[in-house]
Amino acid sequence: MRTTVHGTAVRGVDVGAETRCAHYAGPTDVIALRFGCCGTFFPCAACHDAVADHEPAPWPRDRFDEPAVLCGVCGATLSVREYLASDFACPECDAAFNPGCAAHYDRYFEGVAPRDP
Repeated sequence: MRTTVHGTAVRGVDVGAETRCAHYAGPTDVIALRFGCCGTFFPCAACHDAVADHEPAPWPRDRFDEPAVLCGVCGATLSVREYLASDFACPECDAAFNPGCAAHYDRYFEGVAPRDP
């Protein structure tokens, strides 16, 4: 399924207006991540697994300065470096991001180890 969030296409399962999905629908679940395999935004790896026809690959380390994280609240697109430095809040609108996502960094960003929030 495809949804448009602030003008950006986001694929996944039951994706809402702020990028929440069937798998993560809490108040801070408001980002979508671009996958390195296809360049497509998904709210989470489970959404990629559910709707993509290929294996997931994280965003490549040599492209960490390119937009790869979408804030579902304001539509800002952040580079991986900006997102990792954000302290779990959008630098544009200050919306809170889910710190639990840090436990899955390796799924989304090449060479970034998962960590406790």
